[in-house]
Amino acid sequence: MSDLFHVITLPFLLAMFLAINMGGSGTAPSFSAAYGANVLRRSAIPGLFGIMVLAGALVAGKEVSLTLGAGLLAQSFFTPLNTSIILGAVSLSLLVANLLGVPQSTSQATVLAIAGAATGLEGLNTHTLFVEIIPTWIILPCISFGIMYVLSRWVLPYIKKWRNIRSTDKLNKHHMVRGLLVLASLYVAFSIGANNVANAAAPIASLTANELGPAALDNFLPVIILAVLLVAPCFAIGSSLLGHRGTKATGKDIIEVNPVYATLIAFIVASLLLMASVTKGIPTSLVQLNGAAFIALSITKKGVKVTFRNKTVRRFFIIWGVAPVFAYIISYSLIVIFN
Repeated sequence: MSDLFHVITLPFLLAMFLAINMGGSGTAPSFSAAYGANVLRRSAIPGLFGIMVLAGALVAGKEVSLTLGAGLLAQSFFTPLNTSIILGAVSLSLLVANLLGVPQSTSQATVLAIAGAATGLEGLNTHTLFVEIIPTWIILPCISFGIMYVLSRWVLPYIKKWRNIRSTDKLNKHHMVRGLLVLASLYVAFSIGANNVANAAAPIASLTANELGPAALDNFLPVIILAVLLVAPCFAIGSSLLGHRGTKATGKDIIEVNPVYATLIAFIVASLLLMASVTKGIPTSLVQLNGAAFIALSITKKGVKVTFRNKTVRRFFIIWGVAPVFAYIISYSLIVIFN
């Protein structure tokens, strides 16, 4: 048993470090809407986030864990060295994004880090990556953008005109609206647990199963649950240490939102992510779903030119494109060097 602990110690520490970074990055899409609408205090966010992430991971995280733990790269390739390289590459890319105050997609960084390692090991499942995962990354943000654009441009103005609502100030301050926004934020955190905890838990679950032997590989689900129970609490730590900058950037620097719009954004992006998690087990970027909805709202309120001149929006697109590719290159390079 001591030999086993010696072998998996470094990968487990890296997984916990990655979870801390994911907590910092994932706080923004969960609570940026509520924070931007001044409904929740900053100090309340980490605890609520951690509880809902753990619940989502345990209740609805199985399929994504299986995709990342065996779908892209066979479990037999998750050796201590390979697992450490994958987790280290993801952690580094997310740490840079967090320090820049830009919430980054943990799922995309993890998928491309595994893909980089799989390419170097000649074990990449190209069908899973190019047919199932990448098209989902393109389609879902477009759906998020489209739904929010339609609601903001036509549906909500029509409802206001139909109900003769001249001022939304009273509506925004209504306790039911503010309560719905808090529930929506918790729903987002739950969806993150269902989709994103697997980014750290799945590689170490596959590693642990490999080290324990064939019986663990044949009975993989309990190993995943134990990995989740270790990793998920680290999300709350990351939220407390690193989450505020990204939350402020998404919640207030693109556009100020009222509770009604914030609630809509939260329900849209959480539903899309949860759908991807439970139906096909696709690791998906809630950060980008959330950002797409905020950008759609900004376009309807400020116009296209003003929105895309916003330095926060431009920085989002740069980091979104660079960080996952950076994770792929680092992972692939280290795998080639050490193998």
